[in-house]
This record gives sequence, C-alpha cells and structure tokens, in this order.
Amino acid sequence: MIRFVRAALLGLACCLASLSPSSASDYPNRPVRWLIGFAAGGPVDIVARIMSQWLSDHLGQQFVVENRTGSGGNIAAAAAINSPADGYTLLFVAPNNAISTSLYKKLPYDFLRDTTPVASIMQLTNMLVVSNAMPVKTVQEFIDYCRANPGKIAYASSGYGTSVHMSAELFKAMTKCDMQHVPYRGSAIAFPDIISNKVQLIFDNLPSALEQSRGGSVRALGVTSPQRWPSVPDVPAIAETVPGFEAVGFYGISAPKGTPPEIVDALNKAVGEALKDPKLVARLAEAGGIPKPMTPAEFGKLVADETEKWRKVVEFAGVSVD
Repeated sequence: MIRFVRAALLGLACCLASLSPSSASDYPNRPVRWLIGFAAGGPVDIVARIMSQWLSDHLGQQFVVENRTGSGGNIAAAAAINSPADGYTLLFVAPNNAISTSLYKKLPYDFLRDTTPVASIMQLTNMLVVSNAMPVKTVQEFIDYCRANPGKIAYASSGYGTSVHMSAELFKAMTKCDMQHVPYRGSAIAFPDIISNKVQLIFDNLPSALEQSRGGSVRALGVTSPQRWPSVPDVPAIAETVPGFEAVGFYGISAPKGTPPEIVDALNKAVGEALKDPKLVARLAEAGGIPKPMTPAEFGKLVADETEKWRKVVEFAGVSVD
C-alpha cells in the first residue's frame, strides 16, 4: 500500500512538472490584471495604459488596468502580493514602493521579499508646478515667498509615500520652507484644487504636470532631476537653485513572489520589444519618460537601490506614517 501511494505521488509530481512548461509556454492564455495604486488619469495610469495596450495587441490577451487607490499605492501592492503567483496579476511599480518600506511603520508585507521583479519601463522626473495665483515665477522666488509666509502654503501629493510627497518633503528639508501636506488619491484628483488655489503646488510626475502646464492651467518652476530634462529643456532643474536636490523616479512591473521564471522572462521580453517600438517610445516621450529596459535581475537591483536611497531621504526629512 505504501509503495502504491509513493508511486501515485511520484506520478502526480511528474504530471505536474510536465504541465508547468506547457502553461508557461502558452502564457498568457487569459486576461491579465495589472494593479495600479493610483487614480485613473494620473501619470502612473497614463503610462500603464500605454503599455497595457501594446501588450494586449501583441500578446493576444487583454492586459486590464485595475486602479486600486489609497495608502500611497500600498493597497494595490498588498492586493498583488496576496494574489496567486501565476503571472495573471501584476503590479505597476513606482518610487512609492521603494519609499513605503521606510516611511510606513506598519506594512503587511516586505516589498523586496514578497515580490518578483519583472521589467523596467521608464525613468522620469517630477516637476514643481504652482497655481497661477501664486506671485512667483522662479524657484528662488517660490522659496522666498514660502519663507515669508510660513505655514500658509499647502502642497498636494498623490498620497503618502509617493515620490510626489517625498520630493516636497526633501525640498522642505533642504530649503527650510514650512509647507502643509494635503494628500490625495492621485494627482489627477488634486489638480482642480491647485488650479483654484485651494492648494498652491505639487511636485508631480512629469506626464500630468507637463500636460497641465502646457495647457496653461498651472505654472512650471523646475524639474527634480539633477540636470534639465531632455523633453523640457526650457524648465530649469531645481538643483540649479538648490544644489544637491534630486528626485528621479522609475516605472516598472513586479509580480507576486514565486511567479514562474518562464513567465517572468516572457513578460520581460515583451516589455523589451515594446520599448523598441518607435510609436510606443514616442508616446512615452510625450509623457515625459525615457525608456529604460532592464533584465529582471537589473530591475530588482534598481528597486533595492531606490529603497535604500529613499530610506536616507525619509530619515533626512524626518517623516513617517503609522
């Protein structure tokens, strides 16, 4: 009897092993959910929809963007991490995932431990934009105005722990500007209040900040990259006024820990092909991004390095969220 059970278990294991490559080789054979931690219409959502459309068109299955807003993207991250590791639930990764590790005191997961890096999509900068009602046209004028009006200036963010939030906190720490934080569930939701001057500014990801500033709804003062950004060379780097200031972001894809390497490699290859497509690259450039293809291992190292970098910024700025 024992021999029979052992033989049956061995046979079952062999069958499962033989099915695994097959299931990976025909991936995807049903729709894929791509969880986004921020509201529709924001910069993360814009880029996710550009990429998801390309993947849908070229891989034969729908890549469905699902917005799970709240807690600076942590709700989406937790939902993805707790999903089956079968390649059919992915997470859009951005600086908030690296920042949250040190900013939030109590997270129900360890991002580096509980996710599998899949692919890098692009690098981008943030942009400081202010309400047109603000009597400032340069970064230095803005600093002077803040110092003359301590506690009276409010900045919006797309949520606690986002690069939008931490760019402002780093700016506060380095310039001694006293500003109040007003978090939203995405930058797209914040812009009506910035335009009406209910809040005065945002350090938003370039895609949506650029759209609003080019439309004349807000005024662009500077970018957070150490040098001027290629797609907006007329906008100064904040570092030109505040030496050493830098906050450059990244966008990419992760999956739950344990996702089969064959599926990870297939997705990485697909994203790499997408980033060679001139039409897609042009759309990312319009959104202010620079394509940054990487292997899964390279992307994993980037996320780990960014996690350490932002830990230092969180400590420097002296902020935390319970």
